[in-house]
Amino acid sequence: MKIAFISDIHGNAVALDAVLADIAKKEVDNIYVLGDICYRGPEPKRSLDLVRNLHTEVIKGNADEWVVRGVREGEVPDKALALMNTERKWTVDQLDPADISYLEALPTHLQFNEKGVEVAAFHATPDSLFEIVLPNADDEKMEGTMMKPANANVYVYAHIHRPYIRYMNGKVIMNIGSVGLPFDGMTKSSYGLLEIEDGNISTSIQRVSFDLEKVTRLYQEVNYPNASMMSDIIRNGKI
Repeated sequence: MKIAFISDIHGNAVALDAVLADIAKKEVDNIYVLGDICYRGPEPKRSLDLVRNLHTEVIKGNADEWVVRGVREGEVPDKALALMNTERKWTVDQLDPADISYLEALPTHLQFNEKGVEVAAFHATPDSLFEIVLPNADDEKMEGTMMKPANANVYVYAHIHRPYIRYMNGKVIMNIGSVGLPFDGMTKSSYGLLEIEDGNISTSIQRVSFDLEKVTRLYQEVNYPNASMMSDIIRNGKI
């Protein structure tokens, strides 16, 4: 059994195309989506349509919540608030009311058992769409914040755009990184792969190339309100 986890597409449908093609080559059995589908990319509508056409379980990320109700004070630096709400308005203008309703109704957690392996997945933490837990968080922070529910064997999350795999107390914590906006300096999409066979598990991070220049051109062509900064992130793989 092969299970792919994708997240943080951020309106980068070019990258999502590349990731879905890679997943198809690997003959993955199931795909799950951990949020942040549309916001901050040049193709929000196409990104959402691609996700919906997977006919799979999708959970909400903080950026999906922002699309629904706007970015609020305290959620981002004060100097970025106005610009990020301008970007949010542009994104909403590309979507249909039914798209907004879809994002609003998304659940915030995913839990399932596959061949005796209990998997818990969420966007940022089990209790928040916004909290940031980095790879170097101490064991106490990681265990107290991320390892819920206690009966899970594998915990999967996204949000920080920096993929990693960590092992604690005989369990696995995997951050799957970002399809559309990697922040770790590698200009390739990232997704997580979980393989389960005969009671054994294997977790890995997959990195996939996509057409960076096509994405940066799209930001310009669609008159995205923060095209220059977002294009720099795409080209450099970091903020």
